Amino acid sequence: MAPSGETRPPGRARTAEAVRLEAAQARSAHWRRWGPYLAERQWGTVREDYSRSGTAWDYFPHDQARSRAYRWGEDGLLGISDNHQRLCFALALWNERDPILKERLFGLSGPQGNHGEDVKEYYFYLDATPTHSYLHGLYKYPQAEFPYGRLIEENARRDRSAPEFELLDTGVFDDDRYFDVTAEYAKATPDDVLVRLTVANRGPEPAPLHLLPTLWFRNTWSWEPVAPRPRLRRVDGVAGAATVWVEHPDLAGFRLLAEGAPGLLFTENETNVRRLFGDGEPQPFAKDAFHDVVVHDRTSLAHESEGTKVAAHYRLVVGAREQVTVRLRLVRADATARSVPAFGPAFDRIFATRRREADEFYDTIIPATLAEDPRRVMRQALAGMLWSKQWYHYDVRRWLEGDPSQPPPPLERWHGRNVDWTHLYNDDVVSMPDKWEYPWYAAWDLAFHAIALTLVDPDFAKAQLILFLREWYMHPNGQIPAYEWAFGDVNPPVHAWAAWRVYKIEKRLRGTADRLFLERVFQKLLLNFTWWVNRKDPEGKNVFQGGFLGLDNIGVFDRSAPLPVGGHLEQSDGTAWVGMFCVNMLAMALELARENPAYEDMASKFFEHFVYIAHAMGAMGKDEIELWDEVDGFFYDVLHTPTGARFLKVRSMVGLVPLFAVQVLEPENLDRLPRFERRMNWFLENRPDLRDHVVGQNTPDGRTRRLLSLVSGSRLQRVLRYMLDEDEFLSPYGIRALSRFHREHPYVLVVDGHEHRVDYEPAESTTGLFGGNSNWRGPVWVPMNFLLIESLQRFAHFYLGDFKVECPTGSGRMLTLWDTAAELSRRLCRIFLRDGDGRRPVHGGAGKFQVDPHWRDLVLFYEYFHGDRGSGVGASHQTGWTGLVAKLLQQSGA
Repeated sequence: MAPSGETRPPGRARTAEAVRLEAAQARSAHWRRWGPYLAERQWGTVREDYSRSGTAWDYFPHDQARSRAYRWGEDGLLGISDNHQRLCFALALWNERDPILKERLFGLSGPQGNHGEDVKEYYFYLDATPTHSYLHGLYKYPQAEFPYGRLIEENARRDRSAPEFELLDTGVFDDDRYFDVTAEYAKATPDDVLVRLTVANRGPEPAPLHLLPTLWFRNTWSWEPVAPRPRLRRVDGVAGAATVWVEHPDLAGFRLLAEGAPGLLFTENETNVRRLFGDGEPQPFAKDAFHDVVVHDRTSLAHESEGTKVAAHYRLVVGAREQVTVRLRLVRADATARSVPAFGPAFDRIFATRRREADEFYDTIIPATLAEDPRRVMRQALAGMLWSKQWYHYDVRRWLEGDPSQPPPPLERWHGRNVDWTHLYNDDVVSMPDKWEYPWYAAWDLAFHAIALTLVDPDFAKAQLILFLREWYMHPNGQIPAYEWAFGDVNPPVHAWAAWRVYKIEKRLRGTADRLFLERVFQKLLLNFTWWVNRKDPEGKNVFQGGFLGLDNIGVFDRSAPLPVGGHLEQSDGTAWVGMFCVNMLAMALELARENPAYEDMASKFFEHFVYIAHAMGAMGKDEIELWDEVDGFFYDVLHTPTGARFLKVRSMVGLVPLFAVQVLEPENLDRLPRFERRMNWFLENRPDLRDHVVGQNTPDGRTRRLLSLVSGSRLQRVLRYMLDEDEFLSPYGIRALSRFHREHPYVLVVDGHEHRVDYEPAESTTGLFGGNSNWRGPVWVPMNFLLIESLQRFAHFYLGDFKVECPTGSGRMLTLWDTAAELSRRLCRIFLRDGDGRRPVHGGAGKFQVDPHWRDLVLFYEYFHGDRGSGVGASHQTGWTGLVAKLLQQSGA
């Protein structure tokens, strides 16, 4: 296993895509203007919710999405937009059987699903370059009527103990009666986007399809009394193509060309008030007008020649197992010479060139030693990361106050969600966890995204980390916004870890260090660290609370709510996360101090603070109870009530998080930092009560290496004995979030006659905590496993092969920590790779995904994975942090 850096030496080949990235970063060419920045779901989001009580799913359901103008963003099927989402392009489809056009992905809302919200479609991000010079996506569209009602009704019938009812379960893909609809985009220039749509009929008979590539403006004019209204107009243009002219103050001169002169349908991107609310005059030119024209054959729009939304209407009949291709072009008028045919041979040559350049780019990213299947998985993981960019707009003050031209929102909202975040103004392209299930950023997810994104676009990864520390994101008190459902929730403080890792990865990739980036994030993270110390250590004991800390239902109680038994929790993970925060800040301070001695003082501060935290975890105040249970050899949360303190003896990821806080101090690195070294030595000599928390190791030349860790020596052995036990945490596919011990021995706490219980649940959750759509009581979570692997690598770097553990526990097989990390990495990657029978564990029992040639190489990157079988669970397109598998494949192979 290679170190946690890269297998390739500094200085990658300078590919065409690398040149485009350089031009984009230098702002000499706007290659990032157009990209996959549309959400997959805008309905049901907090931003679109103007209800009295904050019921976002009910206020704006899927049934209204086709008819109601969005306020804060747009969604679409395999679409693109400009980087401020002024102009959008996406697909609409109709199979002559559905009751509505397929303009957006369908899924169940949180209240509808027996395990929370869930998309009920099959779509795949197959390829992407970081400048979006090439994009390739796939959507599978049934030829039978889409079973909207059956999906809702059957999932409503099932309780939380039953699995979700999926689209494949309905039978609509039987006999291969479906279309594979692929959307490809290739940029000839930054402002010349070629579009190739291919419809393949996988079924045994010819089948009709209406294909409606759609161009529209985000509605920016309904919210201000005098806002200008942009226009899309039919014009005479290129021979053999329908032409639409774009009139917009920021996008002047663009035109859409649709090959083959299809009919053009125009309407307005405005709410159909009469359909939704039953009042007002009929609106023939509302957002949903194309449904009337195509599905209900009402031709009132056939002769319109302008609007704010337009579709090219292609009526296709696709032969059995044949395919049809449609070509379009979104181009600024001066971006290509009028004498060049818009759809001539040069069109296909551009696509061929961009695909070849994408291959060349990924040849510099993906190790040549990887076999074909892991190469495919790694590339799809990175494609998903890049497709999951989304323009995100949210002005909290404006959202609370309402718009001048709209009815004022209910005053109750000023006592509800996000009222303390009125400074927040977001208008940026952001990496999303999942553009359907989570079409809003999550701060700790984004930190993990940055690691994988650095492999393909270090500048974008750095910009994302900086963005969340800027004044219009970070709260004035230093808190980083969590997510739109509750910006004030507390996520694990992993931003510093991500910044440090991105800095190190980029340095290895490019051979140069971006110290300005490191200094910028360090300064702002000081504010965030201070917020943690002031807000989450209420008794000043260096023992931290924090609430659920991203681990949703892992605890006996909802850790974000007042405890039903009174008192408070002291959290092993909360304290350990801050310990990790300390060593990350220490590492950054030491690096910056190499050129600026002023940072030595900050390094001393974080060194000493870490030691105090390490001491506090083993010496708890007046109740004489530690977070470490010496009898069990594991870390637990401690419940404090007026009657005393007790361990909550749940063996979970909470007790493994202390492994994350580990840092090695090498003597050669300290030679250049004399002030820090003197202070450190003084501290260790004069605080004998604390020095045991810093492990020393003599080198052959008589110098001392030092290990900072919350878990070392015998405690490390004891924790790893649990972690590497296949009857506890170790599954064939990584480390479970909850020990399988609790399958036969559930943890039960009875207080005042009420039972509180934690069972081992390796798949979906059977509780409704946090919406019930995620589960930390048994499944495997990639980001936490990634941190465990990195931690073992750092321990291995210190112990240099002298520290061995039994892996698996009880096997008699002794491995170094380095080899143990490699074993965990292989198990995690195994989720996505074909096994000896050609099956991918991620797809579980879905036969079509396992054996069908049109499905078997399509990989989904789920939110989490079955703790025993490795099958995907939760959000199906959480390429965000599950995309970390690309980094594991890149650094260690399969």
